[in-house]
Amino acid sequence: MASRGKSETEKLKQNLEEQLDRLVQQLQDLEECREDLDEDEYEETKNETLEQLKEFSKTLEHMAQGDMTLVDELNSMQLAIRAAISEAFKTPEVIRMFAKKQPGQLRQRLAEMERDAKVGKLPPDVYTQQKMEVLMALRKLGDQLKPEEANFLTTNSNAALSQFEKVSEDMGAGDKLLQVAGSQVAAAEK
Repeated sequence: MASRGKSETEKLKQNLEEQLDRLVQQLQDLEECREDLDEDEYEETKNETLEQLKEFSKTLEHMAQGDMTLVDELNSMQLAIRAAISEAFKTPEVIRMFAKKQPGQLRQRLAEMERDAKVGKLPPDVYTQQKMEVLMALRKLGDQLKPEEANFLTTNSNAALSQFEKVSEDMGAGDKLLQVAGSQVAAAEK
């Protein structure tokens, strides 16, 4: 009783993070095995995983409405889920680091990508997409971007990332957040 639900809250948060990790890993595994699957199998499995993410998002919505101690953590996870559903972020690893609020690891990932791009290991279009994802995640986590990084975001911004940024800026009110989440899930179902 002394914890007043703190240990239960931590356990719930840990379980939710593990479930999110599992779903993101499932998406990552699917992308890695895409060549081994026929197109129908790939699409079916991807749609099933996205459906699981949508259900998970609905669960988080209900929890966010009823348990105020988890609101910040749940909102962070909801943003990560919406990013995955809206395909603003195509890199599961970036989604995972963003959901876990790991700006240090995102910075490390950025340095690795820049190194790989310089040696030709990472194609320019993939580098641009992934760098955009990492920089957007860093910005949303409150990490200070260097002027050249902010310029890179402005120059290379695409519609999906712009929508994600707009959604997360509107997060001030919980009702707005849930409303936008619902609209993104509905759009993803179309």
